[in-house]
Amino acid sequence: MKELKAYAVHMGPAKCAVDLGDGSERGEYVNQDYILHKLGRPHRGISLMYCYYPLDKEFPARISEACKDMEVSFAWDYPYDDYFTYKGGLNGNTDDEPFTYMRDVRRHGQEVVLTLTIDPNVSDEHLIAIAKDLKPFGRMLLRINHEATGNWFSFTKRATYAEVAQFYCRFHNILKEHAPNVTTILCACEIDDSKGRLVMEDEFLDAFKCTDVWSIDKYFALHWGWPYDVAERNQGGGTPSETTHSRSKIKDIYDMTKRTYKRLTELNGGVEKPMVMSELNADGDVTGPYDQAAMVKEFCDMLKADPEEGWFNAFTMYQFRDRGRLGLEIEDPNYSDCGIEQPLMQTYKEIIHDDFFKPSMTRGDEIQFPAKLRWGGSEDAEGIEIPLHFEKNPHFCEVTFDDDSNLMMEINGKWFYKSPKARTIDLMSAFFEKPLEGEADLTLRIFAPPASGENDLSVEGGLLNCWSTVEKLPDIRIRFEPVEL
Repeated sequence: MKELKAYAVHMGPAKCAVDLGDGSERGEYVNQDYILHKLGRPHRGISLMYCYYPLDKEFPARISEACKDMEVSFAWDYPYDDYFTYKGGLNGNTDDEPFTYMRDVRRHGQEVVLTLTIDPNVSDEHLIAIAKDLKPFGRMLLRINHEATGNWFSFTKRATYAEVAQFYCRFHNILKEHAPNVTTILCACEIDDSKGRLVMEDEFLDAFKCTDVWSIDKYFALHWGWPYDVAERNQGGGTPSETTHSRSKIKDIYDMTKRTYKRLTELNGGVEKPMVMSELNADGDVTGPYDQAAMVKEFCDMLKADPEEGWFNAFTMYQFRDRGRLGLEIEDPNYSDCGIEQPLMQTYKEIIHDDFFKPSMTRGDEIQFPAKLRWGGSEDAEGIEIPLHFEKNPHFCEVTFDDDSNLMMEINGKWFYKSPKARTIDLMSAFFEKPLEGEADLTLRIFAPPASGENDLSVEGGLLNCWSTVEKLPDIRIRFEPVEL
């Protein structure tokens, strides 16, 4: 192989970013290595869902376990929300959930998108403690008390809607003072077309204006009665009060979301903010597995074809593995660590490997070693790229390092993770689904997210960035035939 050259490369935002839900009241956390192998690329962010009700006697126990003998007929009938419990905060620590998972997410080159339902009656001391917990985790996003205009979460039963909105602004302001690295997401945004106004527009006006990101949760189909009943046609006689599932038209949801965005911009004095859909899917309980995949594809095709491209910033696929039918995998009822892939998996994989949903890559100047890499985040990172020439489809392709670097690498559209303990990474799976049909020039890209999952706040600029030094090029072994013929 001729002498290799290396160039600077910048990874920037996609035209539409994709995040992925990983764990909730309906499923357990799946490690990032497994997800990366299944989907072939990291996401902009990974959504984790937790609750914080420290004033309740049952906390920090998960409420369905603390009240396992309680008779319930709806997922949110417990005293507080049945999410995993946030173990940090006032008098807490960061050695447990969700921080163990947050570190896993970040060392794999993704942002943390933390959903946190919180008792709105907690003091500022609690919120300041949470802000300090989150400060080392770089450019993370925090969705506070989501679906806030609904009536199912416990926080809506402990305060008026106006008070829920005031709490949001209070926590947002505390974060800006104590953890300015955190971007806030307000999920309380939906237009009421009959009035031409947002739902609870007056109550949430200040929250609409103060938040960093506007969000809506929309399931194209949903069985909200899960797991306490089975969705069937003409269930309960079909009356709205008795039916526990629904299905919508994709175009109706798409158009409604855009009208919501335009109304939010109008209320914000014409100043635009990112608009996202923080939970998106079609429930296979209602659609079955084939229409589920078709509905998600239809929505994404609309995004790509929209001449007003740019108004919609990102969506979160809910979720990777689900005990019901809202996942790319269904949890195996015999063995919870095993997932059963659904048709949606392949459809979603095709979506996220489309250039529209992939991060941008911009080549810079040729670099010399040692080279300094900067990790700002999945939408702002400076790495290196190495042009490689392939005579044909390889039989061996691997890269070997002699250090304890923590790296994310991409070649032929597939991403790989190198942990600090790993030395050789086999890249051949990049050619299993996309074999080369002849000669080809490819690029190996390398980025260095933080090995600890946290930023070093003691260095200048460490709130939003971390740096790594690559001393030399790795050894790259490419062979175009078997060792023995």
